[in-house]
Order: sequence, then C-alpha cells, then structure tokens
Amino acid sequence: MNVPTVTETTSEQPARRERGGRSARREMRSHGSQGHGRPYIVRNIPTYDILSEENLLRIEQTADRILAEIGIEFRDDPATLDHWKRAGATIDGALVRFEPGMLREILKTAPASFTQHARNPANSVEIGGKSVVFSPAYGSPFVMDLDKGRRYGTIEDFRNFVKLAQSSPWLHHSGGTICEPVDVPVNKRHLDMIYAHIKYSDRAFMGSVTAENRAEESIEMARIVFGRDFVDQNCVILGNVNVNSPLVWDATMTTALRAYARANQAAVIVPFILGGAMGPVTNAGAIAQSLAETMAGCALTQLERSGAPVIFGNFLSSMSLRSGSPTFGTPEPAIGSMVVGQLARRLNLPLRCSGNFTTSKLPDAHAMNEGTMSMLAAVHCGANFILHSAGFLDGLLSMSYEKFVMDADFCGALHTYLDGVKIDDNQLALGAFREVGPGSHFFGSAHTLANYETAFWDSEIADNDPFEKWEAAGSEDAAIRANRRWKKALADYQPPPLDQAVDDALKDFVGRKKAEIQDAWY
Repeated sequence: MNVPTVTETTSEQPARRERGGRSARREMRSHGSQGHGRPYIVRNIPTYDILSEENLLRIEQTADRILAEIGIEFRDDPATLDHWKRAGATIDGALVRFEPGMLREILKTAPASFTQHARNPANSVEIGGKSVVFSPAYGSPFVMDLDKGRRYGTIEDFRNFVKLAQSSPWLHHSGGTICEPVDVPVNKRHLDMIYAHIKYSDRAFMGSVTAENRAEESIEMARIVFGRDFVDQNCVILGNVNVNSPLVWDATMTTALRAYARANQAAVIVPFILGGAMGPVTNAGAIAQSLAETMAGCALTQLERSGAPVIFGNFLSSMSLRSGSPTFGTPEPAIGSMVVGQLARRLNLPLRCSGNFTTSKLPDAHAMNEGTMSMLAAVHCGANFILHSAGFLDGLLSMSYEKFVMDADFCGALHTYLDGVKIDDNQLALGAFREVGPGSHFFGSAHTLANYETAFWDSEIADNDPFEKWEAAGSEDAAIRANRRWKKALADYQPPPLDQAVDDALKDFVGRKKAEIQDAWY
C-alpha cells in the first residue's frame, strides 16, 4: 500500500545573518515541482576510467585464478553448496572452485538497474545506470554529539537519525542500521528498526541481515506495507551482506542473502577488505580479491532466484601498518574505487562503492578531508548506491549528529556537481555581455537578477560573512553550526502520513514476534 505524496519539512527559517529570501532560494533549488527533494540524482558528468583494457583484463584474470585455483569457502550452508554443485562448480567440503567465466555467465540474468520502491512513490529510487542514491552511514554501535559526547546508541538515537535523513533534501534513502540501538535486545532490535524506518520516513530503506529469520521478518514487514503480490514482483527493501574476507562466505550471510533473493529483493554484496589484514596491501591484489568475492555472492543470488535484483558492492580500505589500526578515507582505496567502477560496468551490474569515510574522532577538518576524498571517488567511479553518505565517524564506530548534517550538506553540493554544466542561450549569457560591456560589473545586470535565485548552490552550514562579522557573532566553527542545525531539524520534523491500518498491522506483527522469544543480549 502506498500513501499520498507528502511535503518534507526541510526549510529553515531565515537565521541570523541571512538576508531576505536566502532560505526560500535554497528551498527552490533543493526541491522539485511536487515540493520535495529529488528522489535521486541522474548524473550528467561521465565516470572516470583510469585503467586500460589490458590492465582490466589482468585484474579479471587474477580474480579468475583465485576462484579456480584457490577457491572460496561457503561454510555451514548446505543449500548454498547444492546451488554451486548444480551450477557445475567443484566442491571439496566447504571449499568451492569455479571455472573461469562461470560466474559471469550466471550473472547475465541479473538486472543492470532496478527501482527500489518507497511507500511514497515520489521517493522511489532507481539503482543502476546513471542514477546516484545517497544513503546514511550504517552499523555504528556508538553515537556522538557535541553536548553528550560519545555513548552507546539507543532506539531514540536511531529514530532521530531516521528523522534527520527524512528531513534532508540531499539524501535519498532512509538507510539501514544507522546506529545500533543497544538498549533493545539483539534478537529483537531489527523489528524496532524496520518499524522506525516505515513510521518516521516514507523513503526506501534497508532490512536486517544478522540472521535468516531477521531478514525474513524484515521482508514480511515490507509486505505489510506494500502487499505480498507487489513485493513478489518489485524491490522494496535492500539487505547489505558482507563477505567474511578473505575468501569466506559464512552461513549467516549466505542464508540472509538467499532470503532477500528468494523474495525478489536486492542484496548488496560487499567484501570488507582492510589491506594488510583481510587482503593484500597492494591495491591491485585487493581489487582482484574483491572482484572474486563479490562475483560469487552476486551469482549466488541468481541461483536462488534468476533475475533477482542485486548490487555489486565494494568496501576497500587501508590500515596503519605500524599499529594495525584501520584507516579510512585514504587515497589508495579511493583510487581503487575507480577500478572497481570499471569492473562493475563490465559486468553490467549496479554499483555500491565508497562513502563518507574517516577515522577522525570529531566532526573536524580531518573528518571532512577524508570524507571528501572517498565521496569524490564514489561519484567519479560511477557508484549508484552510496551507503555511508552521512554521519560516518571514528572508523564507523560512531555515528555523529554534527557530521551527519555536515555530510548531508556536502551531498547537496554533489547534487550540483553531478548536474554538470548546462549549455543553452541563457547559460552562455551573451546578452549580459552586451548589456555590461567592458570594464563594468554584472552584479546588477538583468541577467544576474533573472538568475540569482538559482545560480549557485547555497550551503546550510558554511559561514560566508566577513571575518569581523563572524567574530562578532561568536566565532562559531562548522561543528557548532551543525549542532544547531540538527536540533532545529528534529524540532521542525513532521512524520509523513502512514495508513492507520498498516501501522496497526505493523505494531501487531512486532508485538507478536517479540512475544515469541526470550530476550537475547548477545
């Protein structure tokens, strides 16, 4: 069941130092004709390909040799081994080996793009092709803000981040486990998280993958919203599944992966390779490993249900070889993302790659420097679904309220960046040159007055006042301004309409499932 289109309450009243119309102009630029932000970006700039055909073939051939000569273990999931046996792979206990070309042939049934439907149809997203979808960060056990510092996440924090994502015109997706609500039992928290996504957002969302039954219950809640027949024929929920790198798929992930594919829902297949730990320190070797592991997971979805949507995912990262600590937002994984983008396009699969990565412990220049590095890699490599677009801090251990709105602001800039440069008579401005002539200025020209409301993207976080005015107003840095911004967004938040019968059915489902089992805290 879909609910009527709603208007997001994302506008900000003119704040101190804003002159008449600035907020209104920002609202015009960020919102479409129906009153809410673009459901996703359609890129108008090309991807950036860095490797030659010869070198791409060398990586693909190395991945093929890993698959054929070394193999991948699929542990404790007999149904998965049966799939591979029927497909013609070589099985030796849990170890599976694949002849070159076998996985690519299986992957031909996977769609090159698909729609993930939102309960508000105006917010449905296209994943694949030239589309770009920004989604919040995922999986942090801690949350942070300037007022309370670093602490374990709660279900209240989780709901707050769902509301912040819903309120931003620059994000397109509600995300998944935005933070871990550790005040809810481990075996039941997925129910509360899915309900929060549905209740407090009308955008597309992700489900649980931590057990097969939790994946199935996530999908069942989506069926309550959309209807069983609709879900059987359309993607309405994603599941983000990780390879246990190097070269191991465990039953927790393969059973969840198959649950999503069986229901015709999209699994996002993601190796998590820290160079020097779960993969080689060399970029090319880590990319080849990633290709092998991801192709195997993507192909398994097709053996479970031919034609099921799937996303080719990637998470390359580095580590400090002095301390063994993970590092994020560094240049080697960023440039590696470019190669992964080329490889995914050769497989004709939608791509998830990179994100707003950082190991910084604060929403500071360090955080934004690393985040910008990895986000630019994501948009240039051709990523279609960018998880971790907002809030990622502390090496993904912490979800930051301030960085969430700072990152979302940067996503707003990327909307304009990905639009590219439009060429038409108005943009070329020949009439303005005739009007102004040599030696004068364009500030008061007719062309400027006709275009000033939409000419430039306008940050919600930046302070562009002269130094003296900024100093007199308190010398606030970006984090302080972001702190004020997220509090205002939550204060202004209005929940999107949800059909009462659907809401009642969801609450009944959650209540029954919780009553069936004892609480488990680990």
